[in-house]
Amino acid sequence: MGTSRRDFLTTAAAAAAGAAAGGGHAHGQEHEHSTVPSDMTLRVKALESLLVEKGYVDPQALDAIVDTYETKLGPHIGARIVARAWADPAFKQRLLADTDAAIEEMGFGGQQGERMVAVENTPQVHNVIVCTLCSCYPWSVLGLPPSWYKSTAYRSRTVIDPRGVLQELGLEVPESIEVRVWDSTADVRYIVLPERPAGTENMSEEQLAALVTRDSMIGVEMIGVEKIGVEKIGVAKVETPQGGQPQGGRP
Repeated sequence: MGTSRRDFLTTAAAAAAGAAAGGGHAHGQEHEHSTVPSDMTLRVKALESLLVEKGYVDPQALDAIVDTYETKLGPHIGARIVARAWADPAFKQRLLADTDAAIEEMGFGGQQGERMVAVENTPQVHNVIVCTLCSCYPWSVLGLPPSWYKSTAYRSRTVIDPRGVLQELGLEVPESIEVRVWDSTADVRYIVLPERPAGTENMSEEQLAALVTRDSMIGVEMIGVEKIGVEKIGVAKVETPQGGQPQGGRP
C-alpha cells in the first residue's frame, strides 16, 4: 500500500488537531485543504495505535490482513468467476458441477470459501443466499458480508418471506419466477450465478466482470434490473430451519 496505516494515523491526528484549533483553517496562509477523518475513523485509529504501543498487535501483521481484504479478497473475485462462466460455457458447467474445483482453476479459494456451491439464476428460477444460524459467507470470493446480511431480520425472514425481503431490499421478482432460498452453513457456502444481461454478447470478460455486483451474487439484485425504493427490513422471529438446503421455492 502506498500509505501505511501509521502514516494515516499521524496525518489524521494532525488534521483533527488543526480542525479543533482553528476550525480547520490556518488563516493568513496559503495551504492545501485536507479532509478531516470522521470521529469513528479517529477512534478506530486511536485504538489501533494504543494496541500497537502496548504490544498486543503486530502492525505488520495487521497491515497484511488489511491488504488481503483490500486487494486479494472481495466481490471483484466473484465477479471474475461469474464473467468467466458467462463467457465460457464449458467452465460454467464445471462451476455448477464442482464449484470448488472450478474456482481453484482460476487460482482462487480458501479463507472460508473452500466448500462452495454455485446456484444458477435462470428465466424461471431466482436464487437468494442467507445464513439463518449466524453469518456464514464466502469471504474469499465476496469479501466481507454486508451488515444487513448479518442482521436478525434478514436471517430470520428470508426463509419464510423471500419475496417480501427482496422487495424491501429493492428487488421485485415477478410472480412467474420461482424464488429459491439457500441456507449457508459452516459446511457449505453458496454463491449465485446471475443471469447474463442481454446485449453483452460482444463484451470481454473484463467488461462482463464490471457488470457483476456483490448483491447480485447474494441474490438480492438482478443485473440490469432497476431497483425500486428500498425500505428498512422489519424484524420477525421464526424457527431456524435446517441449514444447507434450499428452503422451498416460492412460485
